[in-house]
Amino acid sequence: MVENATNLPPVRRVDVLVIGSGAAGLAAAVTAAVRGLSVLVAEKAPQFGGTTAFSGGWLWVPHNPDVRAAGIEESEEEPRQYLRNILGKRYDDRKIDTYLKAGPQMADFFIRNTEVKFLPGSAAPDFHGQLPAAAKGGRSMVAAPYDGNVLGPLLSRLRQPIPETTFLGMGIASGADLYHFLHATRKTLSFLHVSRRVTRHLKDLVIHRRSTQLVNGNALAARLLRSAADKGVALHENLEATRLTIENGRVTGAILSGPQGTCPIKAQAVILATGGFPHDTLRQQSHFPHTSTGTPHASAAPQENNGGGLRLGEQAGGHVREDLADSGAWSPVSLPPRRDLTTGRFPHLVDRAKPGLIAVTADGKRFANESGPYHDFMRALFAALPPGEPVQAWLICDTIFLHRYGLGAVKPFPVPKGFYLRKGYLKRGKTITDLATACGINPTVLTQTIATHNAGVTRGEDIEFGRGSTLFQRVSGDPDIGPNPCLAPIAKAPFYAVRIVPGSLGTFAGLDTDEHARVLDENSQPIPGLFAVGNDMSSIMGGHYPSGGITLGPAMTFGWLAANFIANQQES
Repeated sequence: MVENATNLPPVRRVDVLVIGSGAAGLAAAVTAAVRGLSVLVAEKAPQFGGTTAFSGGWLWVPHNPDVRAAGIEESEEEPRQYLRNILGKRYDDRKIDTYLKAGPQMADFFIRNTEVKFLPGSAAPDFHGQLPAAAKGGRSMVAAPYDGNVLGPLLSRLRQPIPETTFLGMGIASGADLYHFLHATRKTLSFLHVSRRVTRHLKDLVIHRRSTQLVNGNALAARLLRSAADKGVALHENLEATRLTIENGRVTGAILSGPQGTCPIKAQAVILATGGFPHDTLRQQSHFPHTSTGTPHASAAPQENNGGGLRLGEQAGGHVREDLADSGAWSPVSLPPRRDLTTGRFPHLVDRAKPGLIAVTADGKRFANESGPYHDFMRALFAALPPGEPVQAWLICDTIFLHRYGLGAVKPFPVPKGFYLRKGYLKRGKTITDLATACGINPTVLTQTIATHNAGVTRGEDIEFGRGSTLFQRVSGDPDIGPNPCLAPIAKAPFYAVRIVPGSLGTFAGLDTDEHARVLDENSQPIPGLFAVGNDMSSIMGGHYPSGGITLGPAMTFGWLAANFIANQQES
């Protein structure tokens, strides 16, 4: 069912009202529809997909069907032990057990019943390979690429990726696809691969004004959106839920508001899936230490994710968890200028691990293993700076690095970099001292820091922070560089830098829920008729980031669980 985007819903009573259209919301909607329930999805943004459409599209789901089909097996206890090693006292037996049991069932459900398909992440290791029970691969899966032409009219209603993470608007998949793009000027096979992708993309721009080669989270959102339409879900963008309706203590629907007015929707159950609060400045003040001390937060999540779902949940008697290790899924972010005079948000997830780059604070010193997980990298930056000092750092590289890998929004050679130099996003210096002066970094210390870094490169050693010490770091590096794929000298002038600031891919602190995704009140009792999934649901990882996909994996799993719980109640 493909609704007219400008009309208010013609149907005012449904079994399930889903508020939000990322992977969590759409997974719940599709599941409920397959179970025979009537479903309406209300998305306040102009397009569907939420943060999922910006993401890498990875799900951490141990024992999933695709991984098993690839012949990778492990005991049921190993993923639990890995999580215990990281989560510690925040390990919730009931929710973790529910997730690890339901995750593979969720994946199997979508593979069998919908357009959703995955590729096994057999080569994707856990983030913390130094810990016991960490996996070298086999716990992750990623959305399979998708042909946007299959979406038909829905293509224009799908949120596009962050522009700066694409090439002319065309998404680049992790793994082999990214490898070819980074080696297109040095390897014939890579050049041919990129040429085919770019040729099709140029045709797409003429015909569709956007790419139809959908990858990563954009492919996942597209597959879920196609599935929702195929299963009869009513899809409405530009509609914000402004208030829940509550009768005798039970949530019975919501008031939706859009360009054409306001309407009430009655529902047996309401599922909140609005993406958390990464752009809620008031809640940032109470949950993000750096924001409360004066450093703005620059989330890469959609601007519409401003805590609306949490406020709705609180209106009904729910509460937001305050006891997590971290309230945000931290990521280093730079602020590239755009030609339309706006400012972008570039999450530095990949470039930090490539050989020939270090990160320093204003004192010229390194503070972390740059190849490590993005969440840990930001935690190290927070810890390195005195309280009250602006939270920022600089990624430093030389000409060889910039030409091979790019830096942030700056693409590799031969893509021009002049715009970013003129706007001051990319800093340049003929010498290390010149670069330090341009950035406001201590030049003497920075010179010594780079000398120390370079001294260990020939031995393949990072004597300060151990770059390349885990499989996750080495996989993220450059396999063509040795002996350590995460290390290369910073030696060829001119030298370059990009400033990074605290950002996030989303938030961890959400509404307290039970293992069925039911929102709980202050007495830990379920609020009848109200569910929360995705980042509106407090992270089952307790504010930790054990591996890639620990957001989307639980998001889809608990969306599936919530819908099945509602359907089972209707049938009983």
